[in-house]
Amino acid sequence: MKASLIGAAVLLGAASFGNVANAADALTLQLKWVTQGQFAGYYVAKEKGYYDEAGLDVTIKPGGPDIAPEQVIAGGGADVIVDWMPAALAAREKGLPLVNIAQPFKKSGMELTCRKDTGIEKPKDFKGKTLGVWFSGNEYPFLAWMSKLGLSTEGGPDGVTVIKQGFNVDPLIQKQADCISTMTYNEYWQVIDAGIPADELTVFKYDDQGVATLEDGLYVLEKSLEDPKKVEDLAKFVKASMKGWAYAAEHPDEAAEIVLDNDMTGAQTEEHQKRMVREVNKLVDGSDGTLDVAAAENTVKVLMSGGSDPVITKKPEGAWTSKVTDKMKDM
Repeated sequence: MKASLIGAAVLLGAASFGNVANAADALTLQLKWVTQGQFAGYYVAKEKGYYDEAGLDVTIKPGGPDIAPEQVIAGGGADVIVDWMPAALAAREKGLPLVNIAQPFKKSGMELTCRKDTGIEKPKDFKGKTLGVWFSGNEYPFLAWMSKLGLSTEGGPDGVTVIKQGFNVDPLIQKQADCISTMTYNEYWQVIDAGIPADELTVFKYDDQGVATLEDGLYVLEKSLEDPKKVEDLAKFVKASMKGWAYAAEHPDEAAEIVLDNDMTGAQTEEHQKRMVREVNKLVDGSDGTLDVAAAENTVKVLMSGGSDPVITKKPEGAWTSKVTDKMKDM
């Protein structure tokens, strides 16, 4: 009997050791905004088991109007964040050592959408107008653009009046603003759905104005890159995430359904999310996650072009690395 008990204990110990050896490595991703098609690739990767296959236990934390990804990672609440490069570089210059490890979005989706009845046809027509702008780090590309145009953001006949825009399109619908910030995959379509047809709108894409900056990149703190095991996990994470994005490109409607299944608020509609995933896929554009360094350098150039009040005051060093994506390609 005693021998049997000892044998059982040995077997139990071996099983426990096996479970520890095979335990998935935990990793937390903080999104820039609420659960929506903008982040479809990550939800698809989790739903389809791509993270599990990579030996990762990934937790996806949605964002919101009161959640700053930079603050979350600084406080230890995430291992990786989705962020726009302007916000990440601004935070880095202030002392938070954020590093871009991958860039799922190749293109910018940011726009300024105006009612045609305001008489705005060209950027020079912004003078004396009221423009809705997002803040919390999203204002940096706008401020750089206004500086390039030589327009003060303090109001007056020779400048523009800036109103802090909520994450909705009400200021344009209610004519509180002549133009508002929109994304190609979200707010623009909210304006259309609110009853203003496309032919009554003038849309300025940041990309077309030469002030586009990189959006929706993956960022970690510098210290994460000092640990070879962490770098390996991050490489696995990026590879699995881009597999999720590739699946979302091939199956956009299914990807939207997966997003909706993960939306605990129930605030998203199926039609809007399906459209969003299709539009976001245009920005990812088959990316494998590798950062285009020229695009990053252009982002820096835009942010430093602010005259006497630039978003960042010097070229950053160490703000992006290929260490993770290089490792990913060897897997």
